[in-house]
This record gives sequence, structure tokens and C-alpha cells, in this order.
Amino acid sequence: MAIRRLLVANRGEIAVRILRACREDGIATVAVYSEADARSPHIALADKAVLIGPGPAADSYLCADRILAAAHSTNADAVHPGYGFLSENADFAQQCSDAGLTFVGPPASAIRLLGDKIRAKQMMAEAGVPLVPGYIEEDQADSRLLAEARRIGYPLLIKASAGGGGRGMRIVREEADFGPALSEARREAAAAFGDDRVLLERYIERSRHIEFQIFGDTHCSVIHLFERECSIQRRHQKIIEESPSPILTPELRQRMADAAVQAGRAAGYVNAGTVEFLLEERPDGDHRFYFLEVNTRLQVEHPVTEMVTGIDLVKLQLRVAAGEPIPFAQENVTASGHAIEARIYAEDPAAGFLPSLGTLAAWSPPDGPWIRVDSGVETGIEVSPHYDPMLAKLIVCGENRAEAVSRMERALRDFHVLGVQTNIAYLRDIVGHQAFRAGALSTRFLDEHLPSWKPPAAPTEEAMLALAAEMALEPVRQPASAIAEEGDPYSPWRLSTGWRSTAGQPG
Repeated sequence: MAIRRLLVANRGEIAVRILRACREDGIATVAVYSEADARSPHIALADKAVLIGPGPAADSYLCADRILAAAHSTNADAVHPGYGFLSENADFAQQCSDAGLTFVGPPASAIRLLGDKIRAKQMMAEAGVPLVPGYIEEDQADSRLLAEARRIGYPLLIKASAGGGGRGMRIVREEADFGPALSEARREAAAAFGDDRVLLERYIERSRHIEFQIFGDTHCSVIHLFERECSIQRRHQKIIEESPSPILTPELRQRMADAAVQAGRAAGYVNAGTVEFLLEERPDGDHRFYFLEVNTRLQVEHPVTEMVTGIDLVKLQLRVAAGEPIPFAQENVTASGHAIEARIYAEDPAAGFLPSLGTLAAWSPPDGPWIRVDSGVETGIEVSPHYDPMLAKLIVCGENRAEAVSRMERALRDFHVLGVQTNIAYLRDIVGHQAFRAGALSTRFLDEHLPSWKPPAAPTEEAMLALAAEMALEPVRQPASAIAEEGDPYSPWRLSTGWRSTAGQPG
């Protein structure tokens, strides 16, 4: 059944991204917003907009009842959750279904199953998907966990069963630290997820984080759209992603892709999902991969896959949610070139990367061939304390990795923001590092190569004034209100900068 009017239950750049895809497909849209987002560009892009509460997410974007009421009052027939907030909330997915709304994502049963790391790993073990050696049973007695820790050996990782994002996670290097670390992980998991169960895994010192984009439909088809390497992480949070991975051989890529598809089939997966693996890099080249988890939503880094495959993942989500089959077979999916994404945050590197709040006095992202910027802000927007401080995603593509890295360096140099602190200089130093250029990546990259990184000296007041004057003389970019009236010239699928979806590609 075709989607006629879609409510986007999110904000910022992902809301903008979904709204633009709907406009191109002729789907009417509804935006929801909090009082803190009253001037957000995503509001102007929607056909209708509904205020759902004050600034704090707990009183707005996390209020399922208010979102469902907004859908009902605007006659929406579908809901796209984006990522974050309620996107992986099985109860919300079920509420949408019970209200007669199409939920653009997997069914509630799949979200519930895959959101429980213990149950998910047990299912993957039965399906033959490789797991990190560890403990994934239901017995949570302290004595049992300690005995299993001794069996696994140190160092090991304690992980919350119900969540992610580094919460409820502790590395333990010796037995004396196990008890306190277990108590801390349980407390943090209970506070964050309402579930204090944990699992144990052998901690692999040198590893890479590689994920595969999968898609399933209601016609029993599950396919993959290749991999993304997400090894550059700070405090367990990804900040740079790329595709293809510089370490995968064709044979290893195929084995991991087969495992990802098998994971999706085992879960009866429908719509967009991501199967995450840990890759143990070995000196002899006999690299081993292990299942980590399935993210039951669209990923922040989905543009990387779009750039190399030419497939619009949001539009594909909408069509699958409407009951259509995936319009191409696995053998028709190809990838070309190399894409890299960097996440631009309003954060202060000099203050331990704490969020940097304030008004964007000037917002001047780079442009040019093969450069894409997904953002939900513009000059004059307030960076709120209520939400994640990500301002934008900078994505570049090249014919090969070396070209993509050079293009990313140049794009970061040309990215200018005034009014708040950002992590742009930090990102520039990462991609400019010799080890990054060589593709020598790991989840410990930042600890090993930039452990004592300091931000460059702040520009002088004269330099800041000169930059502001230069930016003021640039051609004026259309505000969101003009975009809403005149079409969508900044859609990632209509960029005048030279980027376009690959001609002849499926989808």
C-alpha cells in the first residue's frame, strides 16, 4: 500500500534528509518539532508541522503519544523514525502498527529481538555467524560471571545486553578490577536502558569495526549493499566512516557479506539494517571477523553507501515499507569509487570535547564536485543543550581512496563555522595523519596516534573579522523557507556541484 503522507519523528539533518526524499517521490510530509527547534530548517521543508512539546527530548521527541497524536491530527499514514530517539524502540514501532500507521523500519518483533544482545548473539550462534569468544547466557549471578571471566581470560569486555553507544561497557584487564567494573556497568546499564544484564567478551586489543548495510523486504529477500569501515572512534562513538574498507580482500569481503545476509535472514529482517562486525587484524593476514550487533534502523553514515552504490537508501526504505519488493537482485548491486564521511560536531576540543552551545553566527560548508553536506542547520540557528551536538555530515567521494582522502582534507579546510567551537580541526588532523592515509586503522587509532591532541591556537580577532567579511561576500545561500517554496536545489540527489547518483545503477 503506497505511502501518501509521512510523519518524520525526528529532527536535524536526518529529518531534512527524509523530507527531501519524500518531496522527490511526491509523498506529502509532516514534521514534528519542539519549542527549541521552532526555527529549524526541517520545519520549512514539510507540508505540515506540529509542535510536540518543550525543548527536552523526554518532553517532545521521546513522547510516543504526542507523535502519534500528531500523525492522527494530520492524517499521516506512515512514520519514519530516523535514527536516535524512538528509532530502535520496539514499543513505539508496535504502537505505530496498532494505530494503523506504517512504520518505516523493521517490525517490532525484530527490533525487540535484536535489541537484546544476549538473545541476538544466541540466535547468530545458531545461524553459524562467528561470535567473539565470551559468555552470552542468562545466568547473571556474580559468581557465574566471575567464573566465566576466568575462563575467557583477561583483558575482557563487559557489555550491557540492552543498549549501545558505549554505555554499560567496561574493559577489565585483571581480575582484581572485575567486581567494581561489573557493578559500574550494571548501574550504568540499568540507568540508561532499564536492564542491568551484561555479557562478557574477550577484548581484542587491535581490531577494526566493519559493518555491512543490509536490506530485507516482505517478499523474503535479504541483500547486502557492501561494507563501511567505522574504526575511527572516540569514546566508542564513530566520527569517520568510509567505504570500501581498505583492509578487505574480495574473498574476506564476500565471507563477511554472506554472514551479514545470513544474520538478516535468521532474524526475518525487513527494511534497512546494519550488521556490525569486529575484525581481528592478524600479522599473518589471516584476519578473523566476529558478529557484534544489528542496528535496526538507518545509520548516521548511510550516505557513504549511497555514494559508492548510487542507491538512495531512504527512498528504498519507503518503498519496502509500502510493501514493494527490493527492485534489484544481489548480483545487480555494484560499488565504485571510494567515499568518506566525517561528522561535524559543535564541541569544544579544548574543554574535553564538551558540547559547544550558542548561535551559529556564520555557517559556510564546502562545495564542489563530489562533495556532499547533509545538515539541519543554517546561519542564525541556536545549538541547543537538549540534543546531540552533531551539526552536519561531510561526505566526499573519489575514484580511489587517495583521492577521497585528499578531497576530505580540502573540504575540511573549506568548512567555516562561527559562533560555536567545532571538531573540524581535529578531523583535519586525523585524515591528514600518515597512518590514516596508509589505511592503518583500528578502534585504538586516536589513542595511539593523537593521544595528546591539542586544538590549534585560536585565530586572532582580526582574522575572525576577515573570515566573517569574506563569508558575507559569498553568494547568498537560500534559506530553508525559500527551498520550501522553490523546490529542493540542495537535495543530495540534485547537487549542482557535480555529485549525482551513478547512472545505470540499480534503484
